Amino acid sequence: MSTLVDQKNIMSPEQTFLYRYLNNASPTGFEASGQKIWIDYITPFVDQVFTDHYGTAVGVINPDAHFKVVIEAHADEISWFVNYINNEGYIYVRRNGGSDHMIAPSMRVNIHTEKGMVPGIFGWPAIHTRKEGKEDTPTLENIFIDVGARSKAEVEELGIHVGCVITFKDELQELNGKFYSGRALDNRIGGYMIAQVARKLHESGRQLPFGLYIVNAVQEEIGLRGAEMIAAKIKPNLAVITDVCHDTTAPMYNKIVNGDLAAGKGPVLTYGAAVHKKLLDMIIGVARKNEIPFQRAAASRVTGTDTDAFAYSNEGVPSALISLPLKYMHTTVETASMEDIENVIKLMQCFVEELDPNYDFKYL
Repeated sequence: MSTLVDQKNIMSPEQTFLYRYLNNASPTGFEASGQKIWIDYITPFVDQVFTDHYGTAVGVINPDAHFKVVIEAHADEISWFVNYINNEGYIYVRRNGGSDHMIAPSMRVNIHTEKGMVPGIFGWPAIHTRKEGKEDTPTLENIFIDVGARSKAEVEELGIHVGCVITFKDELQELNGKFYSGRALDNRIGGYMIAQVARKLHESGRQLPFGLYIVNAVQEEIGLRGAEMIAAKIKPNLAVITDVCHDTTAPMYNKIVNGDLAAGKGPVLTYGAAVHKKLLDMIIGVARKNEIPFQRAAASRVTGTDTDAFAYSNEGVPSALISLPLKYMHTTVETASMEDIENVIKLMQCFVEELDPNYDFKYL
C-alpha cells in the first residue's frame, strides 16, 4: 500500500483516516491541522467534543456522568525550527522535541510558512570531498537546509523566517503486510487507536456507567505539557494512557538496559511509580480474560509519557500505561506491528467495557 491516493477506492473509512491522519504534519505547538482531522473522524462516535486553549482535543461519551475515565494519546510529532539563515541562503535549525540530527542529512523536508509549504532538503557534502581519513558526523552546528535559494533575501521572499517549523517529508507505508512504517507513529498511531475504541463502543451500542473522555493531547514531546493542562481541566478519576516504547530486537539496542520487547508480541504494560498497581493488575486481568497477548516493562523513576502528568495531577489520579512496541523511534521510518495495533485497541476497549466505576482504587 503506497499512498492514500492510490488506495482511496479500496480503503475502509478507518484506513482512510489512518493514512490521512498519519501523513498530515502536526509538529509540537502546531498540531491544529491534525487535530481537525481527528475531531472530524471521532465526532460521530461521541456525545460531545471540545478543545482547550493550546489545542488538546477531547471526545466525550456520557459528559454528565460524575465518574470520569480518560483514555489518552498525544498528537504531536518531533520537528525542527528555523534558527538562522546565512547570507548564502542556507538554513540552520534547532530542535522542536527530540529530533535526531544524525538522520537529517539527505532528508527531504517541508517548511511551514504563512505563504504555504516550502520544500527543502538537508544537504550534506559528498564523501570524496571530505578530508581523507576523516568522517564528519552530523551535529546541530553543521546540518543545514537548502531550499534552492542563493541568498538570505531570496529565502525570506519565500516566506521563511526564524521560528518557522520544519517537518520531514515522508509518508506511511506497509512492510510485508504486517507492519506500518513512517514518521509520526509516535504518537499519532495512539490517536488512531483511541479513536477506534470510540468507534467500536459506538457501533456496539454499549452504555457505559461513567463518562469516557477520549483525549488527544498536544505538546507531549517537549515535556507532557498538553496532558498537564487537560488533566487539570477534566479532573478525571482514572486515566489509561497509550504511547509507544522501544522494540529492542533490532541491532544496536541493549536489552540489558532497555528490556526485551518485540513488535508483534503484544501491547507492553509498564511497572513504575506513576503506574497505579491496582489499575495495572486490573488491565492484566482483562488481557488474560480476553486472551490478549502482552509484554512487561519497568520504568526507573518516571515513564516519560503522559502517564506521569495524569498520575501526579489533581492530588493523584490512578493511571496506567499501555504501550505499542515501536522500531526506530524518532526517525522517519518508525515501524509498528498491525497486530499489536489491533491488540492495543482491543485491550483498551475490553478494559472500558468491563470497568466498574465503584471499584475502590485506594491502596490501603
